[in-house]
Amino acid sequence: MLATQDAPAATAVALDEVKAHLRITTDEDDALLAGLIRTATDVCERFVGQALLLRDAVETIPVSSEWRRLTLTPVTAITGMTGLPETGDPFALPVDAYAIDIDGNGDGWVRVTAAGQARRVTVDYRAGMGADWNAVPEPLRQGIVRLVAHLFTERDTDDAAGPPASVAALWRPWRRMRLA
Repeated sequence: MLATQDAPAATAVALDEVKAHLRITTDEDDALLAGLIRTATDVCERFVGQALLLRDAVETIPVSSEWRRLTLTPVTAITGMTGLPETGDPFALPVDAYAIDIDGNGDGWVRVTAAGQARRVTVDYRAGMGADWNAVPEPLRQGIVRLVAHLFTERDTDDAAGPPASVAALWRPWRRMRLA
């Protein structure tokens, strides 16, 4: 099941950085540019398959004694698991009732060894490349700036072909794809 997540408090690039790139000196387009920054950041995260900025996430999964990979990556911490019984109140699983792992790729893994009455569990965790935009690799940030510029200058056209090739070239080295 997909993870629910808090939106990051910051964006991967600053409004002033985008305005400087576009050579915009007025404030009249700030709201539009801020929305485009959020859109471009989301497109970047989906393209590379990773969260750029740290955020808390909660994922609900069925109980299983086999290792299950968490959706959002890179995981920096798995903070707890809550058991969800078919009837009754949710309960905190004791630490010895589950196992967690974060591998070298930043993938979070969990398995339940003693579920009790739980049929599903929620996993609380934290994922992202860094706490602020300075922690995001520069090519990813530059790709976001370029995509915002593209979206801004082409806002009146019907271009749904995906990110421009120059943006994709900047992001491709960080792209993580999962094979089913």
